[in-house]
Amino acid sequence: MKIFIASDHAGYELKSALVDYLLSKGREVEDLGPARFNPIDDYPDYIEPCAKKVAENKDYFGIIIGLSGQGEAMAANRAHGARAAVFYGGPLDLIKLAREHNDANILSLSSRYVPPEEAKKAVELFLTTQFSGEERHTRRIKKLDD
Repeated sequence: MKIFIASDHAGYELKSALVDYLLSKGREVEDLGPARFNPIDDYPDYIEPCAKKVAENKDYFGIIIGLSGQGEAMAANRAHGARAAVFYGGPLDLIKLAREHNDANILSLSSRYVPPEEAKKAVELFLTTQFSGEERHTRRIKKLDD
């Protein structure tokens, strides 16, 4: 499993912390930027390439981070085959359902509302939860893809 990770300036610190965390767990990670903090960067410049890479391979996952995570998810979901789910914090079951029911392949995190320790738990749950494969969920995803 390969994990692509990207952010904008608002998510830069959390992205850096998650890259270190994932590498410490032996995960294969490719950081798609930004490589340094730039307070005037634009999230589509980093998020769209991440989403395209995830969508190219069924076994890839993406982690994207911004202030709210909303714009990042919107940008990611424009790539055919990308299914980004936003997490602001709160019940981790939301992440589990996004994987089991929607086969989400990108997790969009809010750097404002998800502290680093909660983000690590969210990412682990996202990466370890399997898609259920139930016919009703597969049928719905196919409709999105068509």
